Amino acid sequence: MRFDRPFEGYVVGERHRSRGRTITEADIVQFAGVSGDFYPLHIDREYAKQTQFGERIAHGMLTLSAATGLWVMEPGCVLAFYGIDALRFVRPVKIGDTIYVESEVKQLTERSDTAGLVTVHQQILNQRGETVVDALVHMLVAREGKK
Repeated sequence: MRFDRPFEGYVVGERHRSRGRTITEADIVQFAGVSGDFYPLHIDREYAKQTQFGERIAHGMLTLSAATGLWVMEPGCVLAFYGIDALRFVRPVKIGDTIYVESEVKQLTERSDTAGLVTVHQQILNQRGETVVDALVHMLVAREGKK
């Protein structure tokens, strides 16, 4: 999504598609280290071979975090990340998968004289166009002239 303008610049139904990003083994190892999530499905090749996935997969939260890096966020326009609702991890992301984000503005809510809430339906997809994560994202955005 592009969070790069004042609240008044958004339109319900507006859509955006991000650039892509390939998830690597290094991403998974680094995320495990930062998060402390060393669950063997992510870091143990032999364990992962015995699971329904047959190989290691990325942490769901790694996928979500990497996707936020694909958003365009302009300082001064974005006041705060407000939250996520209806978050679902639909399919696994494997080492070497390339993800991108498709977003649609669903709701605009005036919060104050200085801020509005932009609610976006976000789908993270893989290189085959399959949804891997689905969620409603809420971003607090500055009102026109109120940065």
